[in-house]
Amino acid sequence: MLTHTLARTASAARSIGMRATPSSVAPRLFSTTAVPRAEETYTFTFPESHYAYHNCGPIPLESTATKDELVELYRTMAVIRRLETASDQLYKAKLIRGFCHLSTGQEAVATGMSAGISKDDSIITAYRCHGFTLVRGASPTSILAELMGRRDGCSRGKGGSMHMFAHEFYGGNGIVGAQVPIGAGIALAQKYLNKGTMTFALYGDGAANQGQVFEAYNMAKLWNLPVVFVCENNMYGMGTSAHRAAASTKYYTRGDYIPGIRVNGMDVLAVKEASKWAREWTLSGKGPLVMEMVTYRYGGHSMSDPGTTYRTREEIQHMRSTNDPITGLKERILERDILSEEELKKIDKEVRTEIDKAVTDAKASPEPDVGELFTDIYSKGNEPPFLRGCTPDEIHRYA
Repeated sequence: MLTHTLARTASAARSIGMRATPSSVAPRLFSTTAVPRAEETYTFTFPESHYAYHNCGPIPLESTATKDELVELYRTMAVIRRLETASDQLYKAKLIRGFCHLSTGQEAVATGMSAGISKDDSIITAYRCHGFTLVRGASPTSILAELMGRRDGCSRGKGGSMHMFAHEFYGGNGIVGAQVPIGAGIALAQKYLNKGTMTFALYGDGAANQGQVFEAYNMAKLWNLPVVFVCENNMYGMGTSAHRAAASTKYYTRGDYIPGIRVNGMDVLAVKEASKWAREWTLSGKGPLVMEMVTYRYGGHSMSDPGTTYRTREEIQHMRSTNDPITGLKERILERDILSEEELKKIDKEVRTEIDKAVTDAKASPEPDVGELFTDIYSKGNEPPFLRGCTPDEIHRYA
């Protein structure tokens, strides 16, 4: 049902009429100094089906953006897509080991969320985290180097795919659902310190039935914390359809006493506006919010999952051809003559070049020194005299 709903909402988004709203300041007559012309803005409207509400709302059914902002959204999603493609290739070449979860198809969530919030707001998510690491400031080289366990990785080669960090980005967490109460804790610190910022705590539909999620809901509402609990509903928890695992797949209503919203997570502009609205909700003192991002992953749950044993290839192809977030934004840009097809192809080519160089640079990065294993365990000045390694005779002594 959700797959069909997503298909209908995404299709409707592309068939609706859109209008431009020029925004400019005309120079005064006879003035010798012209007033600078403001950049033109474009307004896009959404169908009502893009959002659904539980004890809150509504969100304005339009989004305004400049040409530069639209280009940045397009480019960021293209970089994430290319980064994940490179990760897939490196994993198959056995240069990446262990777990590796890709977000191909879900690029609009990280991109739109980042565009709708402050750089000092916090994000914490599960293990499908490469795109979020990128939008919070990590370079493609540092992400790829981390995936390969190299010294120049954003976690200095010790975290791998599931444990990446950046500015106000708290991972990348490997335990299913465990990041949700941590996200509530980050929000508690923000409120206690009067920082004027908030937290997005993300988890998947597979983790939505975890008890600790509901415990976090309770504490967050009890203390009215500035946190948005975001369920990235990509329809499948590992190899199980959401409908086979959950009695209710209306994840945005799961907070009960916490208001909630459902968002078309395949539309980057809808995600941006919903994230902006949710941020304002929490910072206005109304307490937490539950947000469901309806999205879709094209690949398997992880690199060990082909992703085709529990769903048909036709379903995947249908989602790619009718709901792709990059294609959707591209069509909007072309329909409004904001950029030409050639200009968009140039951006795609630049992105390929950037990621190809990042792969080369990441491969050239050396592996970290063995001593690096004993760093970042204790805060400086609080280390014990010694720490045992993997075997009883492996002892590291702190100076």
